[in-house]
Amino acid sequence: MADVIRDVGSFFEQWTKQPADELYTLKQAGSNRQYFRGIAGNHSYIITSNPNNVPENNAFIEFARHFFAKGLAVPEILFADKEKTKYVQTDFGDISLFDIIKQEGYTERVKCLFRKAFEELARLQVQGGAGLDYSNCIATRSFDKQAIYSDLLYFLYYFVRALDLPYDKNLLLNDFELLSSYLMQEEAKYFMHRDCQSRNIMVKDEQVYFIDFQGGMQGALQYDAASMLWQARAALPHDWKEELVSYYFEVVNGLLDGKLNQRDFLDSYDGFVLIRMLQTLGAYGFRGLFERKQHFIASIPFALKQLRWFLENKKIPIRLPELQKLLWQIVDDNIIQKYETVKASTDTPLVVHINSFSYRRGIPESNDGNGGGFVFDCRGIFNPGRFDAFKTLTGRDKEVQEFLLHKSEMPAFLQYVYGMVDISVSDYIKRNFENLTVNFGCTGGQHRSVFAADSLAKHLQEKFGVTIVLHHLIQEEKNWKNSE
Repeated sequence: MADVIRDVGSFFEQWTKQPADELYTLKQAGSNRQYFRGIAGNHSYIITSNPNNVPENNAFIEFARHFFAKGLAVPEILFADKEKTKYVQTDFGDISLFDIIKQEGYTERVKCLFRKAFEELARLQVQGGAGLDYSNCIATRSFDKQAIYSDLLYFLYYFVRALDLPYDKNLLLNDFELLSSYLMQEEAKYFMHRDCQSRNIMVKDEQVYFIDFQGGMQGALQYDAASMLWQARAALPHDWKEELVSYYFEVVNGLLDGKLNQRDFLDSYDGFVLIRMLQTLGAYGFRGLFERKQHFIASIPFALKQLRWFLENKKIPIRLPELQKLLWQIVDDNIIQKYETVKASTDTPLVVHINSFSYRRGIPESNDGNGGGFVFDCRGIFNPGRFDAFKTLTGRDKEVQEFLLHKSEMPAFLQYVYGMVDISVSDYIKRNFENLTVNFGCTGGQHRSVFAADSLAKHLQEKFGVTIVLHHLIQEEKNWKNSE
């Protein structure tokens, strides 16, 4: 990671003509792109490094340049290397529309921001789509019948098959064909963001800006509106969805000089809501049920509850009997409960004790009265303490964290840890158990075990809301001695 930071710093200096005052990594999303914030003087910038996917970089850079030149709500590409492996763009800060929903709930401010987002989305689709060079698209240039059908197969292979539900394959594929054909009746000549959700809308000074549109293509207007309003984790109130899609229709129809028919538009919109929800479930199935990433598994109940409301309250204007029969099966309470996360309440007695320790001192004794719990050995993970630069640091220092996340097996190790510990925490909450102990050991109790213990504490707090008591035994002993 140190080599990457030096490389990014050198690239940034090519543009600024002086070293960055500060340069640090930002949290990675689901892709392999690495983000950095560079500060020079009174200004900050976002630097992206993605040497392994130049086509993706090219799509984002060229789309952003086109949109920015039209005055649309996107970052400006300020500098890019000749190979398009790295680029500098506008820094809109760290607050997304999704973050504000989590902080505030469904306030008037949030609704106002959604209205602004739909105003800017309409401009991005209509004005941004005009004259755009779609040859820069990563895979396909348009969301055509084949792309729609592929999303439906994605849902089938990665979600439905994992549930082992009965269905008639031929009848289901016939319904997929009918739904794909029906949606292709809608005019598909506008820019389609493809992942237009509140996580990809940044908010700065009460203005909204779109990011992560590198997967964009030519398509129908309704898909992005459906993506934004039916995002599973955002779980917008249904009356908001009705109000905001009507507002969006008025805005986009105004840009198109009133040529759209509202009833036809909204009928097709419901079809795109369905296809987007099924594509999302396919993604949750692949990332969660196959790759075992807990965040995606935890999102499944949110998506299924949205789908159930849709089935109960909306009607697609074509008959899809086998698909509808299958969808009613997957929104059954038993399936939703299978993936639903148990949450601790104020009355939950469980306390999870998490410790980091050194094997030189031995495994800590359990004092919780139940005979102990998990002990995880971190010594198989490459030790950053071998390097002089890290010897005086701990697993709480950013440099060590970046090393463990990007230059070791720590991320894979933690996924296994989360999977095992989550089973016990969920069960203990249900059974009103009072204590669980989890110990992480490494050679010195300084780097790997400290980072792992902190990571598990954060994970359990976010997922279950359970009470955590965290101790770094060796580091606390050092601090105590230094204070004498």
